[in-house]
Amino acid sequence: MMDLGPYSDFIWPAYAISALALLVTIAQSLAAWRAARKKIAALSK
Repeated sequence: MMDLGPYSDFIWPAYAISALALLVTIAQSLAAWRAARKKIAALSK
């Protein structure tokens, strides 16, 4: 494991929060993309 010094108690939770935020953003983007694709398919019928 990396030695982050005395600040590791703050750095690891910051990494976890950042990773979670990225995952939520990706999930929201995929959901919006799927909804838009479905709406476009419905309009083109």
